[in-house]
Amino acid sequence: MEIEPGSPPSPSPTPPTPPAVDWRRVRVWDLPTRLFHWLAVVLVAIAWLSQRMNWMQLHVRAGETLLALVLFRLVWGCCGSETARFSRFLASPKAAWRHLRHLARREPDVQVGHNAAGGWMVLLLLALLLVETLSGLYVNNDIADEGPLSEIVPAAIANAISAIHAVGWDVLAAAVVLHLCAIALYALVKGHHLVGPMVTGVKPLPATTRVPRRASLWLAALLLGCAALVTALLAFYL
Repeated sequence: MEIEPGSPPSPSPTPPTPPAVDWRRVRVWDLPTRLFHWLAVVLVAIAWLSQRMNWMQLHVRAGETLLALVLFRLVWGCCGSETARFSRFLASPKAAWRHLRHLARREPDVQVGHNAAGGWMVLLLLALLLVETLSGLYVNNDIADEGPLSEIVPAAIANAISAIHAVGWDVLAAAVVLHLCAIALYALVKGHHLVGPMVTGVKPLPATTRVPRRASLWLAALLLGCAALVTALLAFYL
């Protein structure tokens, strides 16, 4: 069909409206994982305060309790709930870098569990906590009481481990600050609020999202008891 001169052009077809996404609240974090997270926060704060105030008995107890929790979390990361498992959230460094490249992109949060970069942060924090709590068993200096294992290693090694304990605390503090900055950045830039789900366990996700599998609380209690027993053996009997 010919268009007469001077006639207005035909309007472009309107692009189809994308279908609306239905959302629902999905439980992504189990109770053991959330309790570990917040108890670790409290215990790290107690360890910092007790060291600053020279309350070394409290410092030692906080460290031993934290060690038991870290041991539990490591085992829970192998046989616990789906979102707590390392195999579920540890991606390749390349995938983590791809995720960080789009950090400034504001988009809906459809991630079930830790994202590719957050998984590596979890692993880093757990590794630092493990080094710090284990090295605390060997500490032997003029400020703290002797660690329960300090007498079974040569003095040079004990002093080296004490230095690792001191430096490790600074590295851990830097990692915690980085973690807090990342949480704030995700909230302000991407609009992803990560704290709420770690408190309640649930987050809004597309209705088609599969609910992650949760492990038994009895299994968590058994593993925590075993972790506490191992810690007690290290702290009081070796």
